[in-house]
Amino acid sequence: MFDKFVGLFKSNKETEEQIYLREQNIQWDAEKGYIIDGIVVNELSERLEYFSNRKLKTFDDLKALYDKAMIINEKIDLEIANQRFVARLGNTEENLQQFKAIVKKLNQYYRQFIRDH
Repeated sequence: MFDKFVGLFKSNKETEEQIYLREQNIQWDAEKGYIIDGIVVNELSERLEYFSNRKLKTFDDLKALYDKAMIINEKIDLEIANQRFVARLGNTEENLQQFKAIVKKLNQYYRQFIRDH
């Protein structure tokens, strides 16, 4: 996958994938992983682990994230609907909406550019 990212930046003309990444403000760092809207998403790993029922620890495996997205979104929606936030994770309605948006962007990226390629 890293070779794919390197290949993206070699040509002068932007590909659809490059355009998507730029428009969605998604970047890849070899050490930190995905960075979305300036947020190093792997720093949210404890929240990811909680919402994925301990199935995921990082955002690096987009297929696994895609497969668990329904569970993640349901748990987030339930927490928001009940307004009962997990204090140890520092959850608030605002940061859960942001977390949900991050998952959505990565899932759309996976579905459009990685899944069938």
